[in-house]
Amino acid sequence: MQTSNIKYLVRQCLALTIGLILVAIPLTPGWTADAERERTLIIGKVSPNPKKHYLYLKPIADYVASHMHDLGIDKVKVLMAKNNRQMRNYLKRRKVDWVTETVFSAIEFADKGGAEMILLKHKKGVPVYHTVFFTRKDSGIQSLEDLKGKVIAFEDPGSSTGFFIPAAILLDAGLELVELESPRDRVSGDQVGYVFANAEINMSTWVHKELVDAGAYSNLDWDKEDHNPTSFREGMQIFHESGEYPRAIELVRKDLRAEVKKRMIAVLLKAHQDPEAGAALRAYQKTTQFEEIDDTVKASIALARGVMTSVETGLDL
Repeated sequence: MQTSNIKYLVRQCLALTIGLILVAIPLTPGWTADAERERTLIIGKVSPNPKKHYLYLKPIADYVASHMHDLGIDKVKVLMAKNNRQMRNYLKRRKVDWVTETVFSAIEFADKGGAEMILLKHKKGVPVYHTVFFTRKDSGIQSLEDLKGKVIAFEDPGSSTGFFIPAAILLDAGLELVELESPRDRVSGDQVGYVFANAEINMSTWVHKELVDAGAYSNLDWDKEDHNPTSFREGMQIFHESGEYPRAIELVRKDLRAEVKKRMIAVLLKAHQDPEAGAALRAYQKTTQFEEIDDTVKASIALARGVMTSVETGLDL
């Protein structure tokens, strides 16, 4: 028999032997991808800075998972998304179990990603916040109507208090909004121009230096020294304020196991009373507690949903 034929037969015998061995080995549940997934709690976040957000997501996920060992949960993962669209996809494909977001992103994930809102988070001790419209004291602007022919600075297209809420307020007031490429651009006398400053300090600076006529962001930003320095604030005034909106919402994917969701809610609701949760809560955006989504919060969410519709329709987003 030729050497080449002998080598061929040896290879075939080896392949057959390996195949028989693999068939003989029982596949334990822990070896399957589905079983591994069921053992893992995955928390997610839309983030431009994954390293930073990993540090505040992992501790709270570890804390919650430590109370789920009897439910088969013994692993934790953190998964970041580049944008809301990717996070919606993760939720639909069971790649993420739990997300924390602003009310407007929460609505998007619920309506388009099938997620379920479960709790209101007291981020940095604050459950709700609102938008303030501000201008220089010497601008002559005293009302929303006075913004006609003027330029206002918003934060960014994804901001709740720095875009969605103020834009909806202006549209509901019957004002026509026009996006500009630069704060130095101008509009006609019956329009309101808007530009994105991309940071709160930029908005305050632009108003202070009269690059724009007004700005709009969170009432919390108004009082922050690094967002609105005292030297700026002393020469400014608030001329309009919105109603209150939830600051942060906890969501889970719609098909998360019922017992896991129930346990998560129970653990988070009591976390502020547990000394062992202290470090995790501080890391989790200095959260002081969670509370159930009652009728008042539901009404605020419904109002926010109307705001989103108003802005998307009015600005053709």
